[in-house]
Amino acid sequence: MFWVLLLLLAWAVAGTACTRLCLAAVHAAATDVKGAPAARRHDLTLYEAAFLSGGPRRVADLTLVSMARQRRLLLAHTGWATVVDPRGRDEMERSVIGAIGPEGQSRIAPVRDAAAAADAVGTLADRLVGAGLAVPDGPRSDISAAMRQVRFAALAVPVLGAVALLMPGRADMPGQLVALWFALPLILTLSCLAIARVEISPYARWASPAGQRLLHSLARGSRGSRGSDDRTFLTAVAVRGVRAVGEPELRAAFAHRDPAHGADRHRGDTTGIA
Repeated sequence: MFWVLLLLLAWAVAGTACTRLCLAAVHAAATDVKGAPAARRHDLTLYEAAFLSGGPRRVADLTLVSMARQRRLLLAHTGWATVVDPRGRDEMERSVIGAIGPEGQSRIAPVRDAAAAADAVGTLADRLVGAGLAVPDGPRSDISAAMRQVRFAALAVPVLGAVALLMPGRADMPGQLVALWFALPLILTLSCLAIARVEISPYARWASPAGQRLLHSLARGSRGSRGSDDRTFLTAVAVRGVRAVGEPELRAAFAHRDPAHGADRHRGDTTGIA
């Protein structure tokens, strides 16, 4: 009857993981209570929408694209950013310019990383958390960890079931019945993952339920846009990222990866979007 112990272990793994995910989701949703009044009065800026949609790196991406659209920054398809106008109009732009450095030219990847970690983005995050629109670090980390635990459980349960089926000493217990018993905790974990995929929006890593409602309205307005209007173009970048924009030069600038030995060879090419 050793397989029964394995079954109990499978239930323990599955039950613990699913319970943790439910508790983490409830904890994160609790921010909606204080965020609802603020959400009704709050009009999202593009920087706020970018943070709630994709976090600090999305804010850095939006800033880079916005400056390029205003012809104050060149984003080359080779993956280099070149400063045209060194005067930043807000803290985000000054963070990007500072990340590029005094030479006025840098690879885009380290600029994105540095700008995402800048104090300006931290201040923006604190303001959104205070308004109840962003998920604090604690609940966000709890949800991510709980999701990983449920995925682990979804893999561990069938492994335990396979071990139980291969072990001798099941007496008269048919293998099909043993497999059925192990299928129950597996169904629990898979159902939990499916529900989380539907109920926990793609924005939920950063946005609280109140913030998600504001983002949904922005997402509906930007869906299907092709950048004919600057505001619509930047809204699409804020909500869905640079890959949502149909400009191949822009996508190439952010996606380009040069070998270290070939970086300098491309440095002089400042042909980019503006």
